[in-house]
Amino acid sequence: MPPITFPESLPVSGRRDEIAQALQVHQVVIVCGETGSGKTTQLPKIALALGRGLGAGGSGLIGHTQPRRIAASSVAKRIAEELNSPLGEVVGYKVRFNDRLQPGASVKLMTDGILLAETQTDPLLKAYDTIIIDEAHERSLNIDFLLGYLRQILPPAPRLKIIVTSATIDADRFAQHFASARGRRP
Repeated sequence: MPPITFPESLPVSGRRDEIAQALQVHQVVIVCGETGSGKTTQLPKIALALGRGLGAGGSGLIGHTQPRRIAASSVAKRIAEELNSPLGEVVGYKVRFNDRLQPGASVKLMTDGILLAETQTDPLLKAYDTIIIDEAHERSLNIDFLLGYLRQILPPAPRLKIIVTSATIDADRFAQHFASARGRRP
């Protein structure tokens, strides 16, 4: 695993300890921040720093969804660059007709549709130890199905951590949606 650095100019980097602590304590974390705050590029690195992801010693991949193929591939390239790692080695992507993910990689960027399709062959998403649903405000059918599905598999999959993120998300509403017997999600 290459050294993980966080650009201090990004607001998410400045709150990484708070986010990491919430992720260690809770199964679901809702992250709301302005466009350009670093949610998309820094959250997978925070998860890696916590030992999540296969290459970091975790029990599965860090799955990170994007609504579009071009976003999935460009974000994967950006995070790989920040980690000083070749694309596919630690961070890769899978979109329709294109898979740039080597065995042993830790972070897999993909479209919402790819993750939704994977639920057919891996119903409890055992291939992942962390799932980041990015751009949740887009509220496409794929995202809505995924959010409902993830809520249903949380009790039988306690090892799975979920991060839901968006620039314009109604954080209270999402926290209520994912509430458990232990209360609302942070």
